[in-house]
Amino acid sequence: MDDAVTPPLQRHELRLPDLGVPGPAKLSLWLVEDGAEVTEGDRLVEILAGNATVDLPSPASGVLRQVVINEDETVTPGQLLAEIEEVAAESQP
Repeated sequence: MDDAVTPPLQRHELRLPDLGVPGPAKLSLWLVEDGAEVTEGDRLVEILAGNATVDLPSPASGVLRQVVINEDETVTPGQLLAEIEEVAAESQP
């Protein structure tokens, strides 16, 4: 029996950055579903800000978890949109 302790999985927050446009922004479309595996840099969500649509990339590789903002909701800079949970590395024999 292996007595090694597995470290907790790290979570990375996906927050709306300051897009530099006046007025509210709207989360227009999730490009991946909650529970999907993503790679750092993958496009996750489209934000409509002013007359522009901005894609937000994944801040890390892992699994998209805890989506807290739904499509068509208004969002503000710094607001938490979702979390990315790192996938545990396969144990080596």
